[in-house]
Amino acid sequence: MINSTSSSDRTNRAEPILAPAPKTATTVSAKDNFSASNTAVLRNALEAQPEIRPEVVARGKVLAADPTYPSTSVLRAVGAKILNSPDLSEDAS
Repeated sequence: MINSTSSSDRTNRAEPILAPAPKTATTVSAKDNFSASNTAVLRNALEAQPEIRPEVVARGKVLAADPTYPSTSVLRAVGAKILNSPDLSEDAS
């Protein structure tokens, strides 16, 4: 778009791209720090979870029995993405 105040005798010049200013260091909370003991706590919590969750299985059965799940529009969208994605098994050289 050309502004009415622009001069016609000037040529467009590329504007320099300025790198964003580096962010200053902020205080990191204890939650953001890595700790091997936190890993152990997470692993223990994961092991305490049941391997099979009946409520998730029940929800899956309901969805599998629903002939409209997933919807046609979702299936078409996923199919289009698959068809438009590159075949990574082909040699690009």
